[in-house]
Amino acid sequence: MYLSKTEAAALPTTLVGTPTRTPAGTGRRRIWPLLGPAFVAAVAYVDPGNFATNFSGGASFGYTLLWVIVAANLMAMLIQSLTAKLGLATGRDLATLCRENLPRPVTRGLWLQAEAVAIATDLAEIVGGAVALNLLFGVPLPIGGVITAVVAFVLLGAQSRGHRPFERVIAGLLLVIGLGFGYTLVSSGVDVGGVAGGMVPSFAGSESLLLATGILGATVMPHVIYVHSALTPGRYGDVVTAGRTAQGRGRLLKAQRIDVLVAMGLAGLVNAAMLVIAAQLFTADDGIASLESVHAGLGDQLGTGAALAFALALLASGFASSSVGTHAGQVVMAGFLRRHIPVLTRRLITLAPALAVLVLGGDPTTALVWSQVVLSFGIPFALVPLLWLTSRRAVMGAWVNRRVTTVAGSAVALLIIGLNGYLLVDLVA
Repeated sequence: MYLSKTEAAALPTTLVGTPTRTPAGTGRRRIWPLLGPAFVAAVAYVDPGNFATNFSGGASFGYTLLWVIVAANLMAMLIQSLTAKLGLATGRDLATLCRENLPRPVTRGLWLQAEAVAIATDLAEIVGGAVALNLLFGVPLPIGGVITAVVAFVLLGAQSRGHRPFERVIAGLLLVIGLGFGYTLVSSGVDVGGVAGGMVPSFAGSESLLLATGILGATVMPHVIYVHSALTPGRYGDVVTAGRTAQGRGRLLKAQRIDVLVAMGLAGLVNAAMLVIAAQLFTADDGIASLESVHAGLGDQLGTGAALAFALALLASGFASSSVGTHAGQVVMAGFLRRHIPVLTRRLITLAPALAVLVLGGDPTTALVWSQVVLSFGIPFALVPLLWLTSRRAVMGAWVNRRVTTVAGSAVALLIIGLNGYLLVDLVA
């Protein structure tokens, strides 16, 4: 995303490496125009698939798995910070750098799996939006799916006016989701002791371990790793000039880290609120097995206001995350293949599986869960190249990872790969 002329003029000359004194209290005015890319990525962390997983975890095991959400969110902050830094340091996105640094067969394989991830992402978002429209207005699911796709396409059109309008729209929808669950959380109340206990790592049998694996595996979305790296080049002014000094690099890195911290922190709070609400209101015996049953349960327990807030949050999630998913598909194809196809054509291709599920009468919640499984298996294909590239001085120059950062990122990658392996064995067994 590029700064407007007004915003660029407001930046102090220290951003481009020229030492100057600035009045006290101007730090926030310097940082504020630089926020935005991470909010686009954060939407994927509160997509409709997270709704189903988090409410199921809270209803089935109370507060037990709250620590899993916190741990997953910390992992997300590290990963999104790395991909933002990659784009910031190189001026290119992850897919493009993979094409430039990896053999062609590997690049083509990464592109194919990234396209599969894009389709799985769109399935979850379209189905979630369709369910929300059905809950709010009684719209049949197939028609709701088409409406969600059209709205997401319109939202994506905001990019024609530059990245900032698109970011503002997405951030606004993220705020709607947060306010919806904030209202419901206040209405349901919070068991402070239960929350404290949920922060202690533990499990409640093999079923809770499997669900924890699903929460971790579905939290870090591979498509937003590509998208975030594509949003930061050119976003922070003259990066080449600013990066010549340690002071300049420090300012730029501080800006993107604050962006990630605020956006991912909000997404983490929303996810935690989902589980806490379910733990406070429902039990496994309540039959909370679908988005529709969650909506009905909230209405029974807290009244129509809470049910409405849930449906509106789900609708905002479907609209926002679907537009981000479509943008991810464009980034992936342009980066890996240096080719573009019309957005409408891509929209129709990725819409087909979701509409097939809705037209054929498939269970929406089951479709959401399976889409998250596909996404979880796609994470290593984006995460491993990201770690490899950001640890190479030939690619990153002075922006290269510190050793401790690479070790921490590698540990996260190994954990996610191990959890995916566990899921695979469990599915085959």
